[in-house]
Amino acid sequence: MEEILPAEKFAGSIGKTYRDSKPHWAEAKKASPDHPNIVLLVLDDVGFSHLGCYGSDINTPRIDALAAKGLRFTNFHTTAMCSPTRAALLTGRQHHAAGMGTIVEWCTGYPGYQGQVTKRAATLADMLRPHGYNTHALGKWHLMRMTDATAAGPFDYWPLARGFDRYYGFLSSLTDHWNPELFCDNHPISRPVKPGYHLTEDLIDKSIELIRDQQCAAPGKPFFSYVALGACHSPHHVEPKYIERYKGKYDCGWDEIRKKWFKRQIELGIIPPDTVLTERNNEVIAWDSLSSDEQRVCARMQEVFAGFLEHTDEQVGRLVDYLESMNLLDNTLFVVLSDNGASDEGGDHGNINIRKHYAFVDEPIEELIANIDKLGSEYTYNHYPKGWGFAGNTPLKWFKMDTFGGGIRDPLIIHWPNKIKDQGGIRRQYHHCVDFVSTVLELLNIDAPQNHQGIEQLPIHGKSMVYAFDNAQAPTQKKTQYFEMLGDRGIWHEGWKAVTRHKKGTDFEADIWELYHVEYDFSESNNLASQFPEKLKMLIDLWWSEAEKYSVLPLDDRDRERTAASLKATSRKIYTYYPGMARVDRLSAPNVANRSYQIEAEIEIDEHGTNGVLFAAGGRFGGYVLFIKDNQLIHEYNCGDERRLILKSPSKLSAGKHHVSFGFKKTGSLAGSGTLSCDGIEVASLTMERMWPLLPNATGIHCGRDDGSPVSESYSCPNTFNGNLKKIIVKVEDDQEIDFLKEYYAALADD
Repeated sequence: MEEILPAEKFAGSIGKTYRDSKPHWAEAKKASPDHPNIVLLVLDDVGFSHLGCYGSDINTPRIDALAAKGLRFTNFHTTAMCSPTRAALLTGRQHHAAGMGTIVEWCTGYPGYQGQVTKRAATLADMLRPHGYNTHALGKWHLMRMTDATAAGPFDYWPLARGFDRYYGFLSSLTDHWNPELFCDNHPISRPVKPGYHLTEDLIDKSIELIRDQQCAAPGKPFFSYVALGACHSPHHVEPKYIERYKGKYDCGWDEIRKKWFKRQIELGIIPPDTVLTERNNEVIAWDSLSSDEQRVCARMQEVFAGFLEHTDEQVGRLVDYLESMNLLDNTLFVVLSDNGASDEGGDHGNINIRKHYAFVDEPIEELIANIDKLGSEYTYNHYPKGWGFAGNTPLKWFKMDTFGGGIRDPLIIHWPNKIKDQGGIRRQYHHCVDFVSTVLELLNIDAPQNHQGIEQLPIHGKSMVYAFDNAQAPTQKKTQYFEMLGDRGIWHEGWKAVTRHKKGTDFEADIWELYHVEYDFSESNNLASQFPEKLKMLIDLWWSEAEKYSVLPLDDRDRERTAASLKATSRKIYTYYPGMARVDRLSAPNVANRSYQIEAEIEIDEHGTNGVLFAAGGRFGGYVLFIKDNQLIHEYNCGDERRLILKSPSKLSAGKHHVSFGFKKTGSLAGSGTLSCDGIEVASLTMERMWPLLPNATGIHCGRDDGSPVSESYSCPNTFNGNLKKIIVKVEDDQEIDFLKEYYAALADD
């Protein structure tokens, strides 16, 4: 007979009855009384100079107040993109070694590019729970393959499986702040229905709720709250009152704003007084060369961003106020940082619908101007021009996704009244996001596990920052840090940095490396490659050594086209959906881009007026929907702007049971014929052209209703079908063609 072992070691004794037995109660691990609460608040796409306390004129008084009573780090670095930074930040391992060489959507199946954090790298939450901490994750996760974001999982890489007791937020890279796609713990939930709803406010409300409930249940028990806001990643969404506070403030343009912010950075002591303001990147248009209309729309986009950041700061302040009201703030390690530099993804003039940029679709300036008054509202999915991203990285070069300073040097604020005595201090030692876990472990005097859940663990790669807390003059203890993102490479070693910006599609061996003595050249303005060729060679050789050590290879300069591999791996030909089902993520939805497909529905309607959505894929910023309105069958294809391809049955459907369908037959690239049918009879047809080249649905799919923002403006969500819908079947054909490089170079030609 198989021996059944108890889950825990029993230290009592067992006789024949309880009278001659001795019970034993295993004590739960308690945290040390001096262990602090930890709030790790991550901003998204906020550049080095964006916060007021780092030089900008944007109002961020609540974050500035944390800096005034804590420490500001001016030599803190990230990985240049969100998923990799979060992987290193939460595990203490280099991002490639953790399996997150780039964002999860662009994983390629190599060890350094798994699109999920390896189980050989336990998270900080995993490490803290055995020491008496409760752990909460809120907001952006983006540390798992999005094809796993289904009701069937697998759930192995969701937050609750990676050390967190509770989770509330969104799993993907970005979301609509007015109409987000949210998850609670291990399941998708509908958009909260609340007047004036905004995601950032919701995330802070939920943060407060989880802390409140935990403290009510276990007063004084420490918590780790990981709050990863969607702000200030695009879309930039905020109420008009915040935008109006900046009206006219940026009419002078990004070139002048960089100079103003640079001057203020020197005054604040954020950068050394001898720092050189780098020249405008050659990819950024000179402000004076823009037309008056172009300047007007570009200035408005920065006003929207500034309002968005100020609103975010307000919400951070609400969380701080709550902790203070509960007498928790003094013993809370409150950390604020950004995940990478400011972005250039908005192109020359910005976007009304950033999804077009991601799909290589051009937005003409006339379209931007026509929608200027909608910027920031639920009717735009907007992003500012790259010129403002350049200003947000003052005084540094380049952007998010680059391994130059503009992509990897970010603000870091650490506030902890019980520990930090040099309030308002500035720290210039070299640090990286991989160092955060080591810092916490040293502060708590605990070790990372060598084995977690039966899996041997990678060593911690980071170097603790604690030595700098009390000593502004302490020399940097870190020795080396490599960088790689989409083929761009860099390495810092003992005050020197070698870096190269790779041009997509070219030979890596042809890349030109630059050399900077960054210990004395804050902005990487003086290229010393020709003066110190031996130093440059040594650093390049060191980069290759680090690359092999941390699973960086193979080098790969593809970005959006990598998505095809992960989509293909999970695709099928027939999909069946039932009314009332949970939302299915967009990357697990049928990929109907540039291929023939068919949507079929078995329905029953009555003669008194049947309405509602049968099948909806996407939302206001791209997608397609099959629905009934007053017994009329309608299919609408949303091109992401005012152009809609609409098919309607010429007459109302009769009461009773029907088999209805929409079919698309591809006849050319991004073109074909759409047909509506009822009971096998074609009732309407339409020539469809200039369709989405990549996945058309901006968001997930719903059956029997729509949620979030509507695919069609002819109804309001949820528009639940009030007839009888048995099921939906979607069939896709084998004629799909997606040439990512063709689309990429076409988009470059349009810029």
